[in-house]
Amino acid sequence: MADRRLWSYKEIAAHIGVQPDTVRSYKKNGLLPPPDLVEGGKPYWFADTVRDWVTRRPGHRGGR
Repeated sequence: MADRRLWSYKEIAAHIGVQPDTVRSYKKNGLLPPPDLVEGGKPYWFADTVRDWVTRRPGHRGGR
């Protein structure tokens, strides 16, 4: 079953063990996948989108 929980910068940062500003930098530099939803100008990603991205990114730490 798909994990459709929406994660913000904060949840992504906690998952990969970095600060939220680092995740914002990843997005700014095109290193994150496109957001699954933008609400009120804020981007959100499905947990499964983030987990898939983590497994494919170079030098990934794996996350939880």
